[in-house]
Amino acid sequence: QVQLVESGGGLVQAGESLRLSCAASGSIFVLHYMDWYRQAPGKQRELVASITSGGNTNYADSVKGRFTISRDNAKNTGYLQMNSLKPEDTAVYYCNAAITDRSLRRGDYWGQGTQVTVSS
Repeated sequence: QVQLVESGGGLVQAGESLRLSCAASGSIFVLHYMDWYRQAPGKQRELVASITSGGNTNYADSVKGRFTISRDNAKNTGYLQMNSLKPEDTAVYYCNAAITDRSLRRGDYWGQGTQVTVSS
């Protein structure tokens, strides 16, 4: 059984920073790509950032230059460093990862989400 658990959300003021973590646990053989999505009230879930197993990254235009995605392969953990936060960054943030388990089954997994609220 593979699980993703996010942490690090909270309430901050505009201009401040937060660091989200996404820890993968269970019968993990290979952690392939990892993505961060967010969903604001009344809006569709959107892709914020992604990182491949080789470390290649991509960002939504709305967060380029402010957010940094990274991963620690030894810990099977991904991170989203969010700087210069804006009220429009307020959303529930979800991590998503493609993982091959030790039975060599590849699956797509989601965390439970963590709330980020940015006050003006």
